[in-house]
Amino acid sequence: MFTPTKKTIVLGDGREITLETGKLAKQADGAVELRMGNTMLLATVVSAKEAEEGADFMPLQVEYKEKYSAVGRYPGGFTKREGRPSDYEILTARLVDRVLRPLFPSNYHANTIVTVTLFSSDGQDQPDALAGLAASAAIAVSDVPFEEPIAEVRVARINGEFVIDPTFEQLKNADMELMVGATYDNIMMVEGEMDEVSEDDLIAALKAAHDAIKPMCVAQKELAEQIGVVKREYCHETDDEELHERMRAEVYPKCYAVAKAGCADKQWRNESFQKAFDEFVETIPEEEREEKAMMVKRYFDEIQRDAVRRCILDEGLRLDGRKTTEIRPITCWPDYLPGPHGSAVFTRGETQALATCTLGTKLDEKLVDDVLYRGNERFLLHYNFPGFSTGEAKAGRGISRREIGHGNLAHRALKRMIPEDLPYTVRIVSDILESNGSSSMATVCAGCMALLDAGVKMKKPVAGIAMGLITDEGNVKHAVLSDILGDEDHLGDMDFKVTGTADGITATQMDIKCDGLPYEILEQALRQAKEGRLHILKLINEAIPAPREDYKPHVPRIVHMTVDKEFIGAIIGKGGEVIQAIQEETGATVTIDEIDGKGEIDICAPEKDKIDAAIARIKAIVAVPEVDKVYTGKVRSILEFGAFVEFMPGRDGLLHISEISWNRLESMEASGLKEGDEVQVKLIEIDKKTGKFRLSMRAIQEKPEGYVEEKKERRPRPQGDRGPRRDGGNGHGPRREGGNNRGPRRG
Repeated sequence: MFTPTKKTIVLGDGREITLETGKLAKQADGAVELRMGNTMLLATVVSAKEAEEGADFMPLQVEYKEKYSAVGRYPGGFTKREGRPSDYEILTARLVDRVLRPLFPSNYHANTIVTVTLFSSDGQDQPDALAGLAASAAIAVSDVPFEEPIAEVRVARINGEFVIDPTFEQLKNADMELMVGATYDNIMMVEGEMDEVSEDDLIAALKAAHDAIKPMCVAQKELAEQIGVVKREYCHETDDEELHERMRAEVYPKCYAVAKAGCADKQWRNESFQKAFDEFVETIPEEEREEKAMMVKRYFDEIQRDAVRRCILDEGLRLDGRKTTEIRPITCWPDYLPGPHGSAVFTRGETQALATCTLGTKLDEKLVDDVLYRGNERFLLHYNFPGFSTGEAKAGRGISRREIGHGNLAHRALKRMIPEDLPYTVRIVSDILESNGSSSMATVCAGCMALLDAGVKMKKPVAGIAMGLITDEGNVKHAVLSDILGDEDHLGDMDFKVTGTADGITATQMDIKCDGLPYEILEQALRQAKEGRLHILKLINEAIPAPREDYKPHVPRIVHMTVDKEFIGAIIGKGGEVIQAIQEETGATVTIDEIDGKGEIDICAPEKDKIDAAIARIKAIVAVPEVDKVYTGKVRSILEFGAFVEFMPGRDGLLHISEISWNRLESMEASGLKEGDEVQVKLIEIDKKTGKFRLSMRAIQEKPEGYVEEKKERRPRPQGDRGPRRDGGNGHGPRREGGNNRGPRRG
């Protein structure tokens, strides 16, 4: 029987986080309930007792789920239940996965599932910042092997001060937002966006986040000690030291020679490494090859990694022959495709991205209906990574989590440079055509050029670069690598992506795979990244110095109007009939929203005359009637005494028979007016009490010479059936005593 055990963590502002185990999900290998205010997450971990046959890696899967019931809402859609994970849930799961994965023992290969579920929220505290802590705590109280606990926090700079795990409301005022994952000793993961901050500001934010993480790691260790956790024993790898030593002696020199060759051709390097592997396999007795195949592959990966890393550290030679600060050749081709509104191809070495930009209306906005956020997105960026980009015969099967993650990083890099007054909804699509190192940073560069080619007046151009790191034990030697290759990412100790303008950083993503990385090395990496970023921005500026002066001919034009709130209903009309009629008759697309007590209108069409026609219709609706102004109206109805004319949209006025002509008309038939006729009328009076309008046609006609206005005789007052007045003067007979016509007063 489990005994509930609890630990409390106090944040710097006094808020508390509690971790409790022993109450819920007791059949999982580990389960922890995390509470912060009214936010409650349940994290569980289950790991198979044995590794699957043939497994030579850590088969970890992290899931993050949010229940709509957590905030008392129904899910959308026909089924009214939670379905596939949203992009937000996938991105949160990736943040947790990236911190946990390096801390499982390298020889542990059992299938492991970590699940974090949001069961309660008041919509104030952000649960994604707590998911990493909850997941790590669940592993800490389980018997699953794990090197040491981690935690994640969000750090934001608000009014110049760093705030740990800010609320949704606080985050709106942040100019810098980072998610940081770390152990007690080392930062493991960073991801976030910024408003052109300096490298020093980024380092300061990392230090503030790490200080907040340390007590969270201590609390997990204490929780595990309280319940007496004992980690399981396992054996998922077999070793043959004699084979290992022989292989190192024979294969290491060959791998080192390939690394030292400095060939920029990825295909040649892959074939050369494979040849070294195949030659050694031939030396193993045929009957033993199948049995030792996985062991040999594991030893070869280790030897290849050591050879490449030593070549860089000892001789300063990278796989493709570059210096540590050197960036591969870059070509920029803006305006590459005639059909899209904007397009560009960015090629850096063996990495190539083709980006397109499409400009749409408000109707093209993405509706986001997540558990804790509902709203519209006006800037979209989608990233596609087909198999042919790496020469793989792999069919596409939907969008992968990696594609969502890389697209999100590029989106964060560019979005703060989109002008706030841009009337368009913007969608960038990046298709990776080749990949050998940081296709997400190629997406940022290609996306920036596509925006400029589309005519989007970006605040500043943005570029991105990926940095790598090679260290030896104890950081005696290290090398920071600019513009890393795919192999350098795989074999190195750090993947540090930095995007920004010439004036500061806009987004970053960092994964660290080694222990004890000093801040001095991070500072060097950031300085080196800035040099590389400025180099790339220079090349982009040479290719496309400024945004296109005008949009391409086939881009829909959008004109923005603002009207008073009182006119919104008149423009929409009953059941939308007015706005639909405007769109049908003019061919323009019209959208209207109430924002800050005003009606904000966007009118969109490819042709100017269609926009002008829609504007004229709207202006007529919102115009204020003016006395003595002439209008063109339409006869709506004919009566005996005149006609009602719609002289402005939704406004009818009375055209009396006497105001049609200077000549006296005996009947409306003599006027010749019919329903539907267009007539010019002058507004001659607005009744102050009733707001009714009097119109005249004759007021805009030339007065006949010698015209004499007929005198109107005063008609006698009708007496009705009441007869002549009596002495009381009110038609009800003489007043009675008391003066109220009700008889004499009593009493």
